[in-house]
Amino acid sequence: MTEGEHVPVPHDHEAFLERARKRKGFSEAYDGLEDEYLLVRELLAARAQAGLTQSEVATSMGTTKSAVSRLEGAGKHSPSVGTLKKYAEAVGCEVEIRLVPARRRTGEIRRRLALAERLHVERAHGGRGETK
Repeated sequence: MTEGEHVPVPHDHEAFLERARKRKGFSEAYDGLEDEYLLVRELLAARAQAGLTQSEVATSMGTTKSAVSRLEGAGKHSPSVGTLKKYAEAVGCEVEIRLVPARRRTGEIRRRLALAERLHVERAHGGRGETK
């Protein structure tokens, strides 16, 4: 290994979570930041797969190592789509943004749609609820 060469530190995230969830209040706090932590894991995995250091990513993005460090930390600020695109390009990836139905709320959404449709039909028929 040459001086200054990046050597990733192994991290077993599941083992970390198992230990951490035993601490009072951790689960609630962590679950509240689930999306942020998911993004951080994606960023770190992409950089590790590319075999790049934060400094190398920063140079490619035209920013500083500290900015990349903040981006890879689950902090107070959410990155812009433009910043995520620059990071993705720097690590040889593309950003993919999707809206997917919430699994927990699908039934609730269907009930609301059915109610809205029923109300629409009732109004169309003078409030009699007829569907002829």
